[in-house]
Amino acid sequence: MKIENIIHKLGIQLNEMQQAAMEAMLNGKDNMIVLSPTGSGKTLSYLLPLTQLLDAQSDEVQAVVVVPGRELALQSATVLKDMGAGLRGMACYGGRAAMDEHRRLREVKPQIVFATPGRLNDHLDKGNLLASDIRFLILDEFDKCLEMGFHDEMQALMSKVPKEVRSILLSATPAEELGDQKIVNSCFKVLNFLPEAEQVPDRVHIYKVESPTKDKLETLQQLLLSFGGQSTIVFLNYRDSVERTANFLIEAGFSVSFFHGGMEQKQREAALYRFSNGSANILVSTDLASRGLDIPDIDNIVHYHIPESEDGYIHRVGRTARWDKQGRAFFILNSQEQIPAYVDAEVEDYAVSDAPLRPALPRNITLYIGKGKKDKVSKADIVGFLCKKGGLRADEIGRIDVNDRYAYAAVARDKAKQVLRLTKGEKIKGIRTVVEEVR
Repeated sequence: MKIENIIHKLGIQLNEMQQAAMEAMLNGKDNMIVLSPTGSGKTLSYLLPLTQLLDAQSDEVQAVVVVPGRELALQSATVLKDMGAGLRGMACYGGRAAMDEHRRLREVKPQIVFATPGRLNDHLDKGNLLASDIRFLILDEFDKCLEMGFHDEMQALMSKVPKEVRSILLSATPAEELGDQKIVNSCFKVLNFLPEAEQVPDRVHIYKVESPTKDKLETLQQLLLSFGGQSTIVFLNYRDSVERTANFLIEAGFSVSFFHGGMEQKQREAALYRFSNGSANILVSTDLASRGLDIPDIDNIVHYHIPESEDGYIHRVGRTARWDKQGRAFFILNSQEQIPAYVDAEVEDYAVSDAPLRPALPRNITLYIGKGKKDKVSKADIVGFLCKKGGLRADEIGRIDVNDRYAYAAVARDKAKQVLRLTKGEKIKGIRTVVEEVR
């Protein structure tokens, strides 16, 4: 499929960075570093040219995309699928049996693999992927991979792929700050689209909220009440603080997902899914959610804990005002805290005294359906099941994600009880299944 047709199908217009990266990949043979802010669409900047450079008729893996975490691997694979360009992709990551992934690789026969560094090395070492077939090596969120301690794994990976492999590195950190990583060298062509002075886009308005007490939970509650049903991420620095804050908000009646690295993968997956599909207005998270997530239309970022570094601040705020949208970021400060010196923006006071009394409920709820791809269940099957058995109209069904053994579906909140009652004990494609609300 031609790139123009893919762009038309996605309903987007390429920005300057995407256009330049695409032309450089299509018309040259250089190794490249693409520097661009978080949220600027770097995934499409390499996937679009790959649709023209790879052989869709081949069953071999021709491009590997290295990412820092499973969430970005899954999201990038979904972007490729949504492009409908005729290329097959697959996400590979730790936390599940490599043997099962190998079996899946043989079934899917992907031309592009999106993988975390350790799992990709494992598949190459075992011969599950043939390094000799790889033509492109994409290192997405390269700076984040280094931050997370993947330096040795990435060096090992570079030593396994053929020397003629073309490497494309994508980062939101200036090249001179990438450090002594022994992966980038002078042969890399740099496309730098990082703003010279602008720390965060001027589409983001920065506010401070004074907390009268050291424990800021009551102030956070009032702030979130003032947002109504807007989509908000609350950032904290510690895992136990995330759970404490989330539990407080849930008890106060808010619809909340929480997210941190100590959770099991299925829990993290469900938490992100509820937030991204409109079943939870609020995501409470560590900085794990500040990178590698592509969740559109986040209205507010709240710094419950002050970011530990300027880089952390930039990436947190980068979750809002993506593309050409507006966004807001809030610092909650007690009497012993102040706005960090690295914040280069006008900071306004924000009053929360006129907040409503009750939290706004999100528009959707998320259903867990206990059948998936291994049961030959597709998105269309789930839509049919929810309409026929659950009494829903198609416009009352939101995002659907089908995994190997189960699926998630967003449905209108006001129809939740009806759907759960009508689908209890019912069959999907002739198989009795469990349907439950994900809380």
